[in-house]
Formats: sequence, structure tokens, C-alpha cells
Amino acid sequence: MAKLIYSAITSLDGYIADEEGNFDWAEPDEEVYTFVNDLERPVGTHLYGRRMYETMVYWETAHTVADQPPFVRDFAQIWQAADKIVYSKTLETASSARTRIERDFDPEAVRQLKARAGRDISVGGSDLAAQAIRVGLVDEWHLFVAPVGVGGGNHSLPNDVRLTLELLDEHRFGNGVVHLHYRTQT
Repeated sequence: MAKLIYSAITSLDGYIADEEGNFDWAEPDEEVYTFVNDLERPVGTHLYGRRMYETMVYWETAHTVADQPPFVRDFAQIWQAADKIVYSKTLETASSARTRIERDFDPEAVRQLKARAGRDISVGGSDLAAQAIRVGLVDEWHLFVAPVGVGGGNHSLPNDVRLTLELLDEHRFGNGVVHLHYRTQT
């Protein structure tokens, strides 16, 4: 059975974007990118909400941008190789290959996907991840805590859920970012 993994870069005060929707403070450096690339390699399917998908679809053509460093090109190739499911009531067509649009998040369909998938699945975007967290679908967590407080914005975790997690690993990067890897305890 595949695992459903939630990965997020979050501020120290728990936000993935500030009150204006900015997340430039979270841009990874080469060391963090390389680490993330290794985490993303086993992922076969990404689950996205519309806003996260519209941010991530950049990677469909990122390899065509001149002078991209190798670690950025590597991430683009990893992203392009994975399937994408976008949950949106408004998006009419996908802007990337290997992408399908679903109108509603169906927890049972995700359970079935986990049961039959040969590779892990990631969920991206705080709103969609919150839905998966609320119904107990998230198996593992990769939280990258940036050494910055933004004072408000989009929460990285839902407020209305109690979680018990087991710390599996942690890693400190030279730029002050800390990676925390958890497993959901049942």
C-alpha cells in the first residue's frame, strides 16, 4: 500500500504563505532542493488543489528556462514524471501532461488509490491537505520549518484537528531550515 505524504515549507509560526499570499521567504537553496528532490523521487502521484496546481505547473516547462541549475532541472524532471490529480470546481483544462481534474475530493477514492498505487502519493496545498488530514488519510509528514515568522496567512496545518505523530527523522540545513519527518500514529 502506498503512503499519502504531506510536505510543506512552513514559517516558524506555522504558515505556508503570508497574509498577502507571498511565500518568497520559503524559496529553497541548493541544499534544500537536493534534499527535496530525493524525497520526491518515490512519489508517483501528486494531489493538488487548484491554487497549488497553478503554482506547481511552472515545473511543466521549467526545464526550458535558460541557465537553470542542475538541481532545478532535476526537480522539473521528477515533477513531470509523476501523475497529477487536481481537485477543482472551476479549472476547465489541465496545463500539464499526466494530469486529470476531479471536481470533488473523495476520501474513499483516495483510500482506493493508496491501496492500488505502486508508488507513494503526495498531497500539496494547505486546504486540500487539511481535508486529507481531517479524515485520517495522511500517513507521513515532511515539514520544512523556515527560520522566519510571517505573522499570519495560510496555515500549514488545520486548526481543528488533534494529531499524534511519531518523529522519524530531523535534518538541519546550513540556511537554518529544519526538516521534520513524522509518521501518523494510529
